[in-house]
Amino acid sequence: MDTLPIKNMIEKIEGSELMPAAAPNIDNGERALSVLAGSYLLYKSLRNIVKHPLLGVQGAAAAGLLIYRGATGVCPLYQRLGVDTTDPQAINITETITVNAPRETVYAFWRELSNLPKFMDHLKEVTETSEKDSHWTANTPGGIVPLSWNAEITHEESGKYLGWQSTAGSMIENAGKVEFTDTLNTIGTQLHVEINYFPPAGSVGRGIASMFTGVFEKMIRADIQQFKHYAEQEEFKHFAGLSELS
Repeated sequence: MDTLPIKNMIEKIEGSELMPAAAPNIDNGERALSVLAGSYLLYKSLRNIVKHPLLGVQGAAAAGLLIYRGATGVCPLYQRLGVDTTDPQAINITETITVNAPRETVYAFWRELSNLPKFMDHLKEVTETSEKDSHWTANTPGGIVPLSWNAEITHEESGKYLGWQSTAGSMIENAGKVEFTDTLNTIGTQLHVEINYFPPAGSVGRGIASMFTGVFEKMIRADIQQFKHYAEQEEFKHFAGLSELS
């Protein structure tokens, strides 16, 4: 179907006094679908208005609302529910864990970002391309959407703090930080971990965001907690110099 008439209709309403004061709260894909559905409903209602006047008028009114919704990008129902599909929901995760290993050693392990997929199942691979730059690939649920991005270390304090974020132009925005502190007995390490994923705006972003909410978020939370288990394994103990085999 030719989308030019729909585009022209949207542009005419946007430039008229019919445009509402509220900011748009539905994305372009949903707007186009609303105009298409409204136009079809209006056509069917006008064809049946002679045989079924009441139903025809009701259908035409509903069609008008759909067309107006699509042309303006404002959905009154979404406003009342606080829904905004132009701004996909992000994942914001904060976890605190404690491991029985020295702080400097734990920091050194995390600082080698290529180590993260060893205990984070949502990450397929992290390749360090320079001292501060890296390329990340995610294991998404079902492998439906391949996700990869470049990131850079934005702030670090040896043994205490590590922060990173995705670079400009990445498919998704990712940011994270880890704070490392000694436990009260100074033998172990407490990690305060924050990881954020921000899907892109628009229809593609909504699809990725729907994947993020639920399974993917649970994967990330489990991954952070999984470090406690991984730190008890022989591989990490060998890295930390705590293994009898080291």
